[in-house]
Amino acid sequence: MKCHPLPMNSMYPSSLFHALTTWFKLAMLSLVVGFGVTAHAQLRVDISGTGAQQYPVSIADFSGDGPGAQVAEIIRADLTRSGQFRLISTAGTPLTYASPIAYDEWRKRGADFIAYGTVTRKGDRIEIQYRLADTVKRGTLDEVTIVGTEKELRRMAHQIADLIYEKITGIRGVFSTRIAYVLKRGKTFELQIADADGQNPQVALRSGEPIISPAWSPDGSRLAYVSFESGKPVVYVHQLATSKRFPVANYKGNNSAPAWSPDGNTLAVVLTRDGLSQVYLVNSTDGGNLRRLTRSPLIDTEPTFSPDGRTIYFTSDRSGSPQIYQVSAQGGEPRRISFNGNYNISPRVSPDGKTLLMVTRRDGAFRIASLDLASGAESLLTQGRDDQSPSFAPNSMQVLYAANQGGRSVLAGVSSDGRVRQTLSVLNGEIREPTWGPFTNK
Repeated sequence: MKCHPLPMNSMYPSSLFHALTTWFKLAMLSLVVGFGVTAHAQLRVDISGTGAQQYPVSIADFSGDGPGAQVAEIIRADLTRSGQFRLISTAGTPLTYASPIAYDEWRKRGADFIAYGTVTRKGDRIEIQYRLADTVKRGTLDEVTIVGTEKELRRMAHQIADLIYEKITGIRGVFSTRIAYVLKRGKTFELQIADADGQNPQVALRSGEPIISPAWSPDGSRLAYVSFESGKPVVYVHQLATSKRFPVANYKGNNSAPAWSPDGNTLAVVLTRDGLSQVYLVNSTDGGNLRRLTRSPLIDTEPTFSPDGRTIYFTSDRSGSPQIYQVSAQGGEPRRISFNGNYNISPRVSPDGKTLLMVTRRDGAFRIASLDLASGAESLLTQGRDDQSPSFAPNSMQVLYAANQGGRSVLAGVSSDGRVRQTLSVLNGEIREPTWGPFTNK
């Protein structure tokens, strides 16, 4: 559970869950479980800013008897959102998969790279042949064939965008990964899973009571989250493929803030079973083997593991104001690591282990800050009045978060250097607590 549920409150809550329960109180429970129900929220994407380096690339409409133009548009949109590519128009220069590349012509147009291909229908299957040419080195940089159903068209296009991104930048692309978030529509809460671009949303859980703190398992097959359906916060683990779920933390008092260990075998959770909120560890498969990690006379909450699993970062007000601490996953004396300002919460470590995100309060506004764990240098990534719930992309290059714009909660993103910003505005609901899923082999 986030310890920033009420951003307009200037004081750190003395009873985190009391505040949440009051805020989220609803009269009736209406729970539906079942991943795969299509959500109907429509999204609009606004992008601003550019990366420090932009690669000039052309993406030609794919030829053949399939939806080649749609494939190309998805790839263009993916690369544009990263802010790292400058798209060169292919207008006036027809290009088919069998055509030889006029390298000099494309160089004159300013394209260092040209991606093209063909889409072929084979019964109920679609085959996409893609090729990436380097106009500077005058040769083929990549060539792949992908096969799937028409329903998988967007996924296949995202895969090609990932290949282009990695071949050109040397960094693995994240366009075919997924995100999770909570969508509040009226008095209904939905846990939704969507593509990384916010499209193709599916409902994993729908409830008339609050759903909060979704967290992806390292392999992307499960989500842990907190549900209030029983009248108090309980931590569940939800298997996405089967929709089966079970409580892993349902102790007396409040159960919250699940965070996965890198091997997926352990969950860090926050419990009040022994008094104030403290960090505990449990088995992710059955909730067994409970052991207490922190011992403080005040609140310890929002744990998150380092990528190597050796360290847990968490939020605590043991110093008199909420700050970020770290402690060995085996226990021991915590060490404070945030010192700039008197309100720093919601730690999240980058997958490469180099950077920590947090929500910081500056001049009365809540913003996402980035802390270099080696040097201690800090930078503000966002400039909103109420930015919260930061989450790194699995390649550490982008950050997903929830923002308040015009009085509405929306899904927003920013590059890890703060240069490129994007907003995914949902037209019929409020998005809360987004979290970016891991790389998978699918």
